[in-house]
This record gives sequence, C-alpha cells and structure tokens, in this order.
Amino acid sequence: MKWTHEHNELRRTARAIIDADINPYCDEWEKAEIYPAHEVMKKFGEAGLLGLSKPEKYGGMGLDYSFEIAFAEELGNCRAGGVSTSIGVQTNMCSPALARHGSDELCNEFLVPTIAGDLVGAIGVSEEGAGSDVASIKTTARTDGDDYIINGSKMWITNGVQGDWICLLVNTDTDNGPHRNKSLVVVPLKETGVSVARKLDKLGLHCSDTAQLFFDDVRVPQRYRIGEENRGFIYQMEQFQEERMYAVARSSRAVEVIVEDTIEYTSQRQVFGRSVLDNQVVHFKMAEFQSRIEAIRALLYQAVETYIDGGDVTREASMAKYLIGQLVMELPSQCLQYWGGQGYMNENPVSRAFRDTRLIAIGGGANEVMLQIICKIMGILPGNR
Repeated sequence: MKWTHEHNELRRTARAIIDADINPYCDEWEKAEIYPAHEVMKKFGEAGLLGLSKPEKYGGMGLDYSFEIAFAEELGNCRAGGVSTSIGVQTNMCSPALARHGSDELCNEFLVPTIAGDLVGAIGVSEEGAGSDVASIKTTARTDGDDYIINGSKMWITNGVQGDWICLLVNTDTDNGPHRNKSLVVVPLKETGVSVARKLDKLGLHCSDTAQLFFDDVRVPQRYRIGEENRGFIYQMEQFQEERMYAVARSSRAVEVIVEDTIEYTSQRQVFGRSVLDNQVVHFKMAEFQSRIEAIRALLYQAVETYIDGGDVTREASMAKYLIGQLVMELPSQCLQYWGGQGYMNENPVSRAFRDTRLIAIGGGANEVMLQIICKIMGILPGNR
C-alpha cells in the first residue's frame, strides 16, 4: 500500500488537531476521568475526518479505506488512549453498518450529524454475560405496531455517558437461531427508558466515559432499524472487521510511541556510568519491538488492500488483531521496566500507555477469539475437519 500526497495531508491535518486540541489537555482530562467528547468530535468533524470513507451524500469524503487507516495511525499519537478509543467508536465501530445498510432517512437523521461531529455515537453489543460470545446477547426488541419495545442492558459502552445515540444489537426473533434472530437498531440515548446505570471505573482509558446502560421498555420506531430485520449479526460481523483494522492501526502507532519515548528516556538515564540504552539487552529489545510493529503493519496493509478491493479480510484482520493484542501485553511492560522507578509514576507517559493499551487484547474480540476465528478458517477446529 502506497501513501499519497493526499494521505500525507490528511495526516498533517489530524496531527495538528491532536497537538493543539488534545495532547495539551490529556493530563487534565485523565484526572477528571472524562473528556469533552462533543467539543473534540466537532474539531475533527469540521476538518472532514469523521467520515473519510462514508458516502459524500451524507457529508463523508467518499475515500477508500486506506484513508481511515492513515487517520487511525495518527490517532495513535494521542497521549490519552481514551480519546482515540472514543473517536474510533465514532468512525469505525458504530457507523459503518449505518452507512452501508441504513435507509436514507435514517442516515440523514443520525449519520450526517455524526460525521459533522454534532452527535456522538456508541456501539452496543457487549453485555455482562455476552462479551466475546456475541450470539448470546439477551437484549430484546419486541414489535408493537410500527415500533420496537426494547428491554435489556449493555456493558462496557464507550461514549455511553456523553453519547447521543447507540447502534444497538438486539434480538428481534425468538424462532430463528442465535445468528439469524438479531437486528441493529439506532436508539437515541436520551430516549425515555434509557438510563446510565453507572460510569465504569476502569484500569485505563480514564478519560473515556464507559458505561453500563439499561433499556427499560424503550420505544423507538421500526424505521430506526439498520437494514433488514434479523440480519444484525451479519452486519455486526462486518462492522467488527473495520473495528479490528482500526484497532491495529491506532495501536501499532501507540506502541511505537512507547518505543520512541523509551529510547529517548533510556538514552539519557545513566546507570553504572553509562546510559541504559547502551546495554545490549535494551537496544536489542527496542529493535525487536520495532520489527514486530512493522510486521504487524505489513499484515494490516495487506488486509486493507483486500478490503478496498471488496475482498474478505476476516483472516488477515483477525491475525493482525491477535498479533497486536499479544504485543500490547509485552511491549509496554518491558519498556516500563527500563524506566525504573520513574516508569511506575503516573506522571510519566509510559505508565499511562501501560494501562491504556492493555484493552487491545480484550476489546473488539479477545486474543483467544481471534485464534478461534483463525482456526476455523484453517479448518482445524474440533468438529470442523
């Protein structure tokens, strides 16, 4: 995949916003345990960055998916992972199915202002008893005339406190199997019956508002359904591919920043009369980590090219997601070690990165789920060979 002048200009625009409007405030937002989502989204919306691959008729740029990846990589420069996670939900997790399968009426009502940065979106799949096992969700949408009546709950919802709408996966049928009884429905988060049970206290991503949501007899019109009824599981699997490629792109740059920070710090930190970086075990480890980052990127770029050409990227996206998930469990911890006591201090970026990146091995499909998907494609799952 080749980067063009247009890609580089997009990167320059995104980086300017990150440097001016995000990174100077990250410490403040982390302490407050929330960031001004609407204000930040509007900055990116005004720059045209929230709908890069979305149709032009809805305010998007109509560009191919490589531009989303360029933007995601730049978001890896955010000094608080909670911000980039929230933005990724807006661009690559709650809106792809709406843009691809939603009616013009529905897109004009929700997608257009989301691309503009006027609305903040969320994605509602996970529940307390159904995280990686999407087929096991319990939330229901019962037909009542021209409406749905929704009951249930969702867990670990990014943008759940500040958000305006949620792309909600619900069961709309009781007769079909678990893969053919689900629909995606847009639900305004200010609708009667929607409540924030609690803002969740997390290991990392402190400035990202993550919530448990309850839905108690929430009435929405059936026209808020995305695409066909009972095809929501398929639509959500499609959305997961964009979510996973976004996560790989953003996280690859985020861990690369950790390597860069660690090289800078260890080149200055003196132990036993020489810099920590001068120790072979340290500079060899930096070279190893950088090599693994580049290998993951190469696999990601291969997946993106396939995706642009209309191909199935489940295999490559799952592999790249697994590899970055493995890397985030090792790289931040090892780099923090080289910072010594300073690495254990919250005031240093490596400690925040240590906390923030850990979610990548869990969210959007845990490492073990990625391996299960890969095994299925290889035909080596028990009962599948």
